[in-house]
Amino acid sequence: MRKLLPAILFIAYNVVVHAQTVRIVVNDQSAGSATHKDLFIAGSFNGWNPGDGRFKFQPGDNGSYLLELSLATGSYEYKITRGSWDKVECKAGGAGIANRVLNVKSDTLVQLTVEEWADKVPPKPRVSTAGAHVQILDTAFYSPQLKRTRRVWIYLPPHYSRNKKYPVLYMHDGQNVFEDTTAYSGEWGVDEYLDSAITRPCIVVAVDHGGAKRLNEYNPYNSERFGTGEGDAYVDFIVKTLKPFIDKKYKPARGRNHTFIAGSSMGGLISMYAILKYPRVFGGAGVFSPAFWVAPGISQAIKKRGKKFKGKLYLYAGMQEGETMVPLLLKAFEELTAVSKAGIAVVIRNEGMHNETRWRQEFPLFYQWLTSPGTPSHFITNTF
Repeated sequence: MRKLLPAILFIAYNVVVHAQTVRIVVNDQSAGSATHKDLFIAGSFNGWNPGDGRFKFQPGDNGSYLLELSLATGSYEYKITRGSWDKVECKAGGAGIANRVLNVKSDTLVQLTVEEWADKVPPKPRVSTAGAHVQILDTAFYSPQLKRTRRVWIYLPPHYSRNKKYPVLYMHDGQNVFEDTTAYSGEWGVDEYLDSAITRPCIVVAVDHGGAKRLNEYNPYNSERFGTGEGDAYVDFIVKTLKPFIDKKYKPARGRNHTFIAGSSMGGLISMYAILKYPRVFGGAGVFSPAFWVAPGISQAIKKRGKKFKGKLYLYAGMQEGETMVPLLLKAFEELTAVSKAGIAVVIRNEGMHNETRWRQEFPLFYQWLTSPGTPSHFITNTF
């Protein structure tokens, strides 16, 4: 419903944004809490960086921890960590917790309690959820561009045959794509969906993220906050090293109309950059909750290179993902449609949050749209 775009853009671009002071007080009630000295907040306002020194708590009264932030009015998601995601807060028994939600309308005081930390709870056996059609292609696939190795997963369709030609979808954050035991907060269930879907079969290649290097590898631009951007090298790795390997070993369908790329958050950002840098390689992309705010240079890249992208682009964002998520997504849509005739779907979910659960729900809709005939440019809104 393209006619809705002007009204939504007006709302998104004309929200009066005021900086508010947010004071967060954390009480650590976990076992051995006296030994915990460094606490951090990671959320939609800092790229979900679990050890960002600018978001480190200071000692407060009676053993508490205090952090004061200046945030624009809006809604944010976050969690408390001790510097890394393996040391994230959890429930007393070890169960994970949903992202905390912070609604900022005025100066705000937030008091919260951490029950326990994930690394302090004996791990419970987790059952593998990867289906029979998922394999680990290599535990240490070497990238000459990044000068690092990476685990790479591959999904082959049921009844896969080298005599058939399948499209290939490349995905980032491979730990979260097929397997719950390696996923940080639940997997996408891509294999389960494709196993049962009545749609075009596809090969999926999923590349693990680079751990501490994730924010660098998925950012094509240098950042004062996150350091040197390695996005160019990462995209080159996929196109010049990984893709030729896949083409040679599995003989998939060739050409941009059969080669796609997708990811969420920072993975959404680098997916967008990939289609701009290699429009003759990628003919479709799923850009979920992209961290465009981390890389303002993406706007200029769209204006400069967007004309050459002639494929299909699925842009998704949730209204609960922070103040800038939807406006920046709509801005990218507006800039791209000004120069490109690509088919673009923009999907805004009123209740959408920044997590794997939401992206898992969105993936089938993206894939169905991606593989459907035609490339209409349209605007979609939903309320769930």
